[in-house]
Amino acid sequence: MKLWDKGFEPDKIIEKFTVGNDRELDMRLALYDVEGSMAHITMLESIGLLTQEELQTLLSALEEIKETIRNGSFSIEEGVEDVHSQVEFMLTAKLGDLGKKIHSGRSRNDQVLLDLKLFMRDELKKIAQVTGSLCHSLLDLAERHKDVLMPGYTHLQIAMPSSFGLWFGAYAESFSDDLELLWSAYRIANRNPLGSAAGYGSSFPLDREMTTRLLHFESMHYNVVAAQMSRGKTERAAAMAVAAIASTLSHLAMDVCMWMCQNFGFVSFPDELTTGSSIMPHKKNPDVFEIMRGKCNRLQSLPNEIALLTANLPLGYNRDLQLLKDITFPATSEIISCLEMAEFMLGHIRVNTRILDDPKYDYLFTVEDVNRLALEGMPFRDAYKEIGMQVQKGEYKPDQHIRHTHAGSIGNLCNDRIAARINEILSRF
Repeated sequence: MKLWDKGFEPDKIIEKFTVGNDRELDMRLALYDVEGSMAHITMLESIGLLTQEELQTLLSALEEIKETIRNGSFSIEEGVEDVHSQVEFMLTAKLGDLGKKIHSGRSRNDQVLLDLKLFMRDELKKIAQVTGSLCHSLLDLAERHKDVLMPGYTHLQIAMPSSFGLWFGAYAESFSDDLELLWSAYRIANRNPLGSAAGYGSSFPLDREMTTRLLHFESMHYNVVAAQMSRGKTERAAAMAVAAIASTLSHLAMDVCMWMCQNFGFVSFPDELTTGSSIMPHKKNPDVFEIMRGKCNRLQSLPNEIALLTANLPLGYNRDLQLLKDITFPATSEIISCLEMAEFMLGHIRVNTRILDDPKYDYLFTVEDVNRLALEGMPFRDAYKEIGMQVQKGEYKPDQHIRHTHAGSIGNLCNDRIAARINEILSRF
């Protein structure tokens, strides 16, 4: 059963290759397809293509389909091409010719594009909420451990004093930058393509402003060709935002893996949150963070994969675009899973509060002592040389008293300002 049926069936091998796993992926679009259809037929009634009675009959039938989707009994039947076909065939089976009227003024091109916009809009909102929750957990940890010092590194060499407050808070603020990208992707997704039909509009007097309002879009894609051109562009923007979050999370996961290593010993986790070795009974491995790092590194390939898939396609719809679902649908689930797992794990992190008792970290304080001498009136270069000579002669004795007060430093983390920024961004979604 195909909406484009003209009295012949394609060869089964052709159908299998072209449909791929669309039926499985389309299950995630089912609710959006029904909601889009409800908005579309409400608009059709307003321009005289349906009577009020027909509209109410169709809306009632679509509500029944929506309920099957919610209760898990909806399925795309064998031989039905996609979710759009399934919904229309269910209406036709129930209502006869009335069900066939639902597609007036619409193509599967703008129908699937609408479904994808609605889906992506919701997925980006979920990602924002989960990222925001992780950010606030990081800020809570930053406040709780703000006075616990740890080594800061450059070139993986001991450099200057840092703190767990700085470390946790740094990732919260870094995620806030990623949330800005996510918001940009959300706005690109939040534009109504319905009414662009196959990409060149319709001779029906469609009220596109009405469907924009009904579906709570920020605006419509005004130019119908531009609306179709947004297929792939929306996914690419979302992929760039997901990749940015994945990059930050992968970096955090790497830090945790390294800090858990006995050579560092900065953090640990309860035994039940680690894994063991089949041969070494002492092992407590950071497998969760290693898998998280691997998944997030893989997610960073998304923008490039989409760019390669959509590069130099001719204007208008091309079936290549169907493959975007294979890329983006699993990715949104994957990043949400990783973010939720990161928050769970960090809720059980144990911080070593005595790291700097080890004398190998004494040189962390050389800059502090250079600055102290400069504040007492010695020229900076002379102060630098003085402390440097003490180090060279083995005479250096650190003053471990930290005097950082400026905004964003150990003594003034600005966590309240970071939280305010995160909340402001989240409030836009």
